[in-house]
Amino acid sequence: MTQTPPAADDVAHWTDVYFQRTRAIVEKFGDLPVTYAVFMRRPVVFAPRLALDWLRSVAAERGFTPDIQLNYEETKWVGAGEPMMWITGPFSQMAELETLFLMKLGPACVAAYNAYMMCAGLPKVAFLAMDARHCAGTEMAEIMAYAASVGSARARRRDGAVGFIGNATDATAHYFGRDKGLGTMPHALIGYAGSTVRAAEMYNETFPGQPMTVLVDYFGREVTDALSVCRRFPDMAAAGDLSLRIDTPGGRFLEGLDPPTSYAVLDRHAPDAIRGYRDESEQRHLIGAGVSAAAIHYLREQLDAAGFTKVKIVASSGFSPEKCRVMADAGAPIDVVGTGSYLPDKWSETYATTDIVEYDGVKRVKVGREFLLRR
Repeated sequence: MTQTPPAADDVAHWTDVYFQRTRAIVEKFGDLPVTYAVFMRRPVVFAPRLALDWLRSVAAERGFTPDIQLNYEETKWVGAGEPMMWITGPFSQMAELETLFLMKLGPACVAAYNAYMMCAGLPKVAFLAMDARHCAGTEMAEIMAYAASVGSARARRRDGAVGFIGNATDATAHYFGRDKGLGTMPHALIGYAGSTVRAAEMYNETFPGQPMTVLVDYFGREVTDALSVCRRFPDMAAAGDLSLRIDTPGGRFLEGLDPPTSYAVLDRHAPDAIRGYRDESEQRHLIGAGVSAAAIHYLREQLDAAGFTKVKIVASSGFSPEKCRVMADAGAPIDVVGTGSYLPDKWSETYATTDIVEYDGVKRVKVGREFLLRR
């Protein structure tokens, strides 16, 4: 679902006032074509489609066609400070469009970068984009879903990764080649049902014949409830149609674990992961509270010991690019990661920037930005 571009009056209303005044001055003293260089101050994965679609649509409404020279294709890596594109158009019209164009470009490129890093870090794991509830409105949700699909496409092409297989909302499912979003139940359904098994029964009765993912951390009995659900649905478990999702909060350990037992679990499965230097956040991802590598290994141990070897594990809670890398180092047996954490950790890193580098064909840019000139 593409966002409806704002009307001309809305653009003027939302742009920076000094661009409104620039337009008035240019219209008074004479319009001329200008060329903008667009760049970012950090490496990104190029995700320009939504921004460019918006620009072309609003430009058409204003009666002109911008000349857009792209220096990269979608999904390509762009280095810090490298001009992504040059855009030429009438100064009187382009001035007011800069602010809104950059809103749509920078966050998408950084989120695509993070999505790529996550998928490349765990290439054998499928990802589900659960970003919508972390977004500031539906327009941002669309940008983030699109960005996840771009980063995922790069990881599939370059690293043979599974990448993002879908997302949580119908509105943006098309970015992942689907008609509908994916997902089964929130924690609220477990609370409503009164037990994890009963919630699974309700879901199965309402959506019979469908694969099912059941949350097992609501009551703090991840292992107990996981095994109870498997025993209640043995056919689904044997067929590989049952998944268990852990979203254990960072304030406690998964059932049966504490720091010493977590170390022991990783010593059994990934001893090298805990014998090198690790900073505090890496240690937390490995053996800390919440959804750690040790927690995932431990749950897998318990399921396999009970004969439920085909039941899948879905992990969520704070899966940033860093956490994905640590999980890969520890060989965590994850089947699917549910995440919204590819949203940029530092919003200041998402700022895309433009500078005019040509006025009516004459090269001119502020001192220090000569690297943006077309050569």
